[in-house]
Amino acid sequence: MAREYSRTSRFSEVVMRELALMLQREISDPRVGMVTVSHVDVTADLKYAKVYITRFNGFESEQDVAECLKGLNSASGYLRRGLAGRVKLRNIPELLFVYDKTLENGFRMDELIAKANSPRQDEN
Repeated sequence: MAREYSRTSRFSEVVMRELALMLQREISDPRVGMVTVSHVDVTADLKYAKVYITRFNGFESEQDVAECLKGLNSASGYLRRGLAGRVKLRNIPELLFVYDKTLENGFRMDELIAKANSPRQDEN
């Protein structure tokens, strides 16, 4: 019987869960703020992990995004060592943080849909 999940997808879920906890509890850099991990893509050889992050209250500008990513990338060594203590693997992947815009795009689409439907509600 085939496995339901591949090794990389299972490992990416573990990395996502552990990084979310570490970012919430252990990172005190003011540039980072209240970020959460939305998705993790791990390469097939488990050497690199692209970590997609988002922030609940959003960012005011692109400069805020760049500062947050700079703070996360400077803490990537610390986070990687923390993962090594929590996840038992021979090699812990290098972490690359990327800002995930899907939450913002979803809010924008909701606004557009609400705008498009507002003339219909005015007619009724």
